[in-house]
This record gives sequence, structure tokens and C-alpha cells, in this order.
Amino acid sequence: MEQTITIGVDHGYAAMKTAHCAFPTGVVEYEHEPYTQKDVLEYSGKYYVVGSGRQPLQKEKTATEDYYLLTLAAIAKEIDFREADRTAEVLLAAGLPLTSFGRDKKRFREYLLRDGNPVLFRYEGREYAVTITDVSLFPQGYAAVLTQSELLDEPSIIVADIGGWTVDLMRLDNRIPNAATCRSLELGMIRCMDEIREKVRQMFGISMTDPQIEAVLRGSAGSINERVRAVIHAQANQYVQELLSAITESGLDARAMPAIFLGGGAALLKRHVAATEGLCRPLILDDICLNAKGYERLVERMSGSAAHGR
Repeated sequence: MEQTITIGVDHGYAAMKTAHCAFPTGVVEYEHEPYTQKDVLEYSGKYYVVGSGRQPLQKEKTATEDYYLLTLAAIAKEIDFREADRTAEVLLAAGLPLTSFGRDKKRFREYLLRDGNPVLFRYEGREYAVTITDVSLFPQGYAAVLTQSELLDEPSIIVADIGGWTVDLMRLDNRIPNAATCRSLELGMIRCMDEIREKVRQMFGISMTDPQIEAVLRGSAGSINERVRAVIHAQANQYVQELLSAITESGLDARAMPAIFLGGGAALLKRHVAATEGLCRPLILDDICLNAKGYERLVERMSGSAAHGR
């Protein structure tokens, strides 16, 4: 019997992540086969280019087929990275914000699991017949933090998952999420990027792309003007200060206890958060795939516990 493989998928508003791959959360449908097979998903007789640009904000991820199509592409990418069988049985491990976990868990699980039959599709010209045998869901952020043993001995820790649209907050007390402290702030990186783009347009009359702004924030600016770079960093600093104020206003004080910053926003803002004075003990996790890796680790722990309990 074929062994089931576990694939963790982090369904972000800005990017889709697996343990080893990441691509923008964009889906464009084509009536006819596109001129290139790169990033092309063929499913149910239709063609889609995935990973192109930014998807319109979709707060309810089960409202359209987009996140299902993105999930198929993510599974295909991860299978190819691992050089696994394209007819694999897959246990899908995914996550939801703790604030909506109880409300959305059943619907999101059904959305991803479907009828349990093999899903036939082509990705970048290769055929797949993947069977999603089960879907395990976990709280976002918490799964990623479990990979950080060095901080888990602290009595209280703030976790701030800076995503595309939201910043999901929670406090861990003695390693356990305190449900009363969970918040979801609409202060994600999409807002930061839009504010930077608008400021640059106002001051210099130029329109910058997301990849250009991201390159500056990471410190690899290419041929971008020095004055423009200075404005981008100043605006990013302002966003970080606004974010830290909002975190404090929500009842979590990063000056009083250690704080773990993760997600795509933490990776881009690493130098700006690290330069902020007065924080107790900030830890910036810049691996954007940590949630997906955490989901897989939690599945391993659960299956290990089940095996021991037999």
C-alpha cells in the first residue's frame, strides 16, 4: 500500500506557502491554453495561471474555488520538490487564525477535503492524480512558534503573525495559547506596501511594483534611487511604530515580555523591528514557510502520540 505523505499548506492572503515553496496568491483563468506552461494549472477543462500578481482580497477563503486551485498548485510544487509520486495520497495540514478557528474549521476542512476521490489535474504540463485522504487544521502562528524551543520556557510570550492582510496576535502563557488575548488586526503588509507606494508616487511621481519595494526592504535595492530608498525605509519605520502601538492597545505589551514576529511581513521588516528601542526581547522569524512546517510537525506529533497510545 502506498504511504501517505503529509503536506503542510499555509493559505495566506498575499502568498501561498508549503514547507519548501512559496508563491503569490494570484489566480487568472484562461479560456484557451496559455502560450507557456509555467505556473499553468489545468483542472476540470479550464486553464489557470497561478502565482501571478495579487489576488483581490477574499476574507472568506471558501467563497470561491480560488484557494482550492491554489492548494492544488501548492501540492504539485511540494510533490515535485520532494520528488514524490504524482499519484500520491496526501494528508493535508493547514491552518486558520485562532480568532476564527472554531467558526471556520468545519467549512474549511470540507472545502479542502471534497469527496476523498483522486483529484486529476495538470500542473506545468505534468499530470497528477492526488488523493487528499484527510485534512488536519491547526491555529496559525502557534504551529510556527512550536519550532522555537529557545523561547518556549518564558512564562508569557507575544506572538505576532504579520501576514498580507492581517496581523494575528496571541499570548502564550506557559506554552498554551490564551484564547482571551487573540486578536486579528487589519494591519498586514498589503497596507504597508500600499502606503509606501502612495508616498513614493506623491513625492517622486513614479509608480513602483511590489517586487521593487520588497527588494528595498530586504536591502537589495538594485538600481533604485537612493532618495526613493530613504522614503521607503522611513515609511516602513512608521508602519512598524503604528503596528507596535496597535499591539499595545490590544493589551499585549512587547516592552514587558518577549515577542515573536513571524510571517511574510516579519521577513520584510526584520531590520525595522530589530532597530526599535525599548522592546523586551524581540525575535524575528524570517522563514515565511514556518507555519507550513509547523503544521507538518504537529501532524507528526499527533501520529506519534496515537502510535504510543495503541
